[in-house]
Amino acid sequence: MNLKARLFLFCMIIFALIPSCTPANTTSNTPAAITQNTKTSISIDGAFALYPLMQRWSAEYTKLHPNTTFDISAGGAGKGMTDTLSGMVDIGMISREISSAEEAKGAFWIAVAKDAVFPVINSKNPVAADLLQKGVTRETLIGIYITGTIKTWGQVVGRPDITDQIHVYTRSDSCGAADTWSKYLGKTQENLLGIGVSGDPAMIDAVVKDPLGISYNNLAYAFDTTSGALIPGTIVLPIDVNENGKADPDEVYSTKSAALDAINTGKYPSPPARLLYLATKGKPSGSVKDFLQWILTDGQQFVAESGYIQLTPDILKTSQGKMN
Repeated sequence: MNLKARLFLFCMIIFALIPSCTPANTTSNTPAAITQNTKTSISIDGAFALYPLMQRWSAEYTKLHPNTTFDISAGGAGKGMTDTLSGMVDIGMISREISSAEEAKGAFWIAVAKDAVFPVINSKNPVAADLLQKGVTRETLIGIYITGTIKTWGQVVGRPDITDQIHVYTRSDSCGAADTWSKYLGKTQENLLGIGVSGDPAMIDAVVKDPLGISYNNLAYAFDTTSGALIPGTIVLPIDVNENGKADPDEVYSTKSAALDAINTGKYPSPPARLLYLATKGKPSGSVKDFLQWILTDGQQFVAESGYIQLTPDILKTSQGKMN
């Protein structure tokens, strides 16, 4: 083989090697692109109180991150924490304070919004007009839900001629609403009297069907999500906070906006007003961390739109600081 032939053969070998090296270099230099195209699923379970807001957050986040999908269910704050600590879900929706025992098991949590629990009765209650005029005191609610000493609707409004029995409904599942309501009455969920019902939707439905019923419901279920009006067939029972013997205008909530204003200004007591939390097992990372950080920044714009109360700057700063 002469020199010219050898040079030609050498050049052909070099050109053949160049394409085989290029893909290897491209792959090693683009891990970010591969990560962006990776599909991620985030599982969430827990408090009914946070479920509507979480649906909105996930929908808005998916618009920005179409490769992220969500599996969201509601089964009560207790289930949400249990599933989180057991690793069954990525994020737990929690509508009560996280205990030191749960923290010891690795629970990491941040406050994300605020709402409240409200007493609800049927609009056909035999003393509905009296209740809207007078309201009920905390002591009366204790007599209904804790001691059982107040058994008729006539007793509630001081009319012995009304002997209709009060049908008391309470949550049978471990939940933030019951925890918050019982704290307002000075006890724990185990002390609440009543017919056990599982879940917020079932609680409001029980009162809609029962003219003598009383329940307590999270803000998102006490009012219509779309219109902000009362759920048809119900009344949010006014609490006579200042105990002046009448339901003042700022204690009567016929719309969600009126209730939100009372929570936001502190006119509605806390509890039953309370913070809402999201929890993970250990400090979050990856897509879960990114989602939670988005909730605490851009995602906050959807809190008020969804009928909840935004966090105060101090509480928001604390939650953001925990994520760093």
